[in-house]
Amino acid sequence: MGNNEDVLKTTNIQKIVDEGSKIYDQIKVQYDPKEKGKFLAIEVESQKAYLGTTSAEALAAARDAHPNKVFYVVKIGYDVAETMARALVEKR
Repeated sequence: MGNNEDVLKTTNIQKIVDEGSKIYDQIKVQYDPKEKGKFLAIEVESQKAYLGTTSAEALAAARDAHPNKVFYVVKIGYDVAETMARALVEKR
């Protein structure tokens, strides 16, 4: 089993979602609207956010600072339902 799988098995994903969402609600005014369409990866324990043009870029920056962590990722300026719907349309 890989290290990433171990981390996922021992992480409370619902806690990451809940805490990450709260943190984003508190800091989103710093990013929206000027960074709309970019991504934030949030490490919930430190409450640090990492900005990227893509989700992969934001995650890479977050992983550099916090290896072996799971992050809350959000697209700036979009709600979750809109982001998921857009992802489904783009896959077709």
